[in-house]
Amino acid sequence: MKSIEIIGFKRANLGKAESAQLREDGNVPCVLYGGDSQVHFFSPMYLFRDLVYTQEAKLVELNVDGTVYKAILQDLQIHSVSEVLLHVDFLQIFEDKLVKIEIPIRTSGVSVGVQKGGKLVVKQPKLKVLALPKDLPDFIDVDVTKLDLGKSARVSEVKLTNFTILNPGSLPIVSVAIPRALRGKQTEEAAAAGGKKKK
Repeated sequence: MKSIEIIGFKRANLGKAESAQLREDGNVPCVLYGGDSQVHFFSPMYLFRDLVYTQEAKLVELNVDGTVYKAILQDLQIHSVSEVLLHVDFLQIFEDKLVKIEIPIRTSGVSVGVQKGGKLVVKQPKLKVLALPKDLPDFIDVDVTKLDLGKSARVSEVKLTNFTILNPGSLPIVSVAIPRALRGKQTEEAAAAGGKKKK
């Protein structure tokens, strides 16, 4: 999995007033969990562009005042109106400990159903996986080649390599929807076929 570096600086004060000032100065208040103790710090907002505003899952190298931590993005708060990043939580990870993280899916192949006029619909853009950091995939491949009209590819059909998917096996990931026009045509053809049989 790709990695991104975030440079941070420890916070001396943790009050709301200081947090507001940090944001005004173009910084994001952050917390790192999962280690011996919580690490409160702030980072320049522009450093989060390739971490937050992307569909990709990434490992994070946090460099806080010269101390480097391996981490993943755990949670974030974004202002509902301005969409400014308000706060970020990181989780420290270790090479020998399993990690839970959401990984984006990527479809491969051309669906049979799409070739017939159907529309490919991604129902689950990400799946939650459990794996060691070294085994975390960049994406989860979902082969849609055999997917016909009205059919779905489910979690249980995904080929696994050194990781476990935590979502239910019956969960649909990708489906081929039947457009209204095509559905009407199928109904007409079925009715016509039924009329012929009666004769």
